[in-house]
Amino acid sequence: MPTNDSTHAPPTPPAGHAYARLTPDRVLDALASVGLWGDGRLDTLGSYENRVYQAALESPVDGHSQVVVKFYRPGRWSDAQIQEEHDFAAELVAAEVPVVAPLPLNGRTLHHFDGFAFAVSPRRGGRRPELDDFDVLEWIGRFLARLHSVGAARPFQHRPALDSQTFLHEPRDWLLAHEAIAPEVRSAWTRHCEEALTLIESHWLLQPQPLSADHRSLRLHGDCHPGNILWTPDGQPGAGPHFVDLDDARTGPAVQDLWMLLSGERAQRNQQLGALLDGYEQVRDFDRRELALIEPLRTLRLIHYSAWIARRWDDPTFPINFPWFGSRDYWQGQVDMLVEQIEDMQAPPLVA
Repeated sequence: MPTNDSTHAPPTPPAGHAYARLTPDRVLDALASVGLWGDGRLDTLGSYENRVYQAALESPVDGHSQVVVKFYRPGRWSDAQIQEEHDFAAELVAAEVPVVAPLPLNGRTLHHFDGFAFAVSPRRGGRRPELDDFDVLEWIGRFLARLHSVGAARPFQHRPALDSQTFLHEPRDWLLAHEAIAPEVRSAWTRHCEEALTLIESHWLLQPQPLSADHRSLRLHGDCHPGNILWTPDGQPGAGPHFVDLDDARTGPAVQDLWMLLSGERAQRNQQLGALLDGYEQVRDFDRRELALIEPLRTLRLIHYSAWIARRWDDPTFPINFPWFGSRDYWQGQVDMLVEQIEDMQAPPLVA
């Protein structure tokens, strides 16, 4: 899911919302429960889905004087699913893939306090990567290939797959059942959604139960947009990309971790993809048939995104950050984008 880089505190949720209990004192008490003592300086970091804070410590831990504490949204992931995220991050670190992984504290990375699951990570600085620089894209491609090599070593047992059931059928049905779509465009949205679904499920890698013997999926970052890559400039310690926020890690095709790094007109996206794959294929083979999945995956995200916002509307962070959501204009825009996606899914795929 999207994140932002602001350090403004989110609005206080209503009394019945789980996050209403997450006061600054409770955040510091949670840190103290795992042996970390904050000095009182606490900044809220941008995250819509979870609550994430940067805390300064009285005494450094593992050389870190500041840490990031992430409180998972209650009810979204089970403990087993969160632990798989942490274990995947630990595997990546062991393989020297640059990710920001939770710190083991008292022999664990997953902790609980007052009804919240939380994790503590080292603070990592950096900026968004310059994706118009092909050398940067090639560098990212190499590290994504290394991430995928680790991801292919074993499957997730508890985290879900990226498929049409979880990213289209279920969110579409939820939006319709809860009458979240503006009545004026509901029939058009539903009709185009069905047309898109037919095209998406013609791709063997996105079927709920793939039948092809060639089906290959692996553990992914899952939400590899530019905001989830921290870039350290060349010449500085740890130069290059660092991946953050494995909250959406799941099983799926490798191209899922590439397509969100592409932008602009088709010719520009072709060039960007070429640079990414130049780096990727220095480390790991890439199945070029997956390029046909880019527009279906973009369409799945479009539909899933609307349902994600609608389901979180009781969290006041969402109405403030998405004030345009739910209007007739918003849903007409969704219809228009579905029409464009249907056309794009019928066009030849990008060629790197």
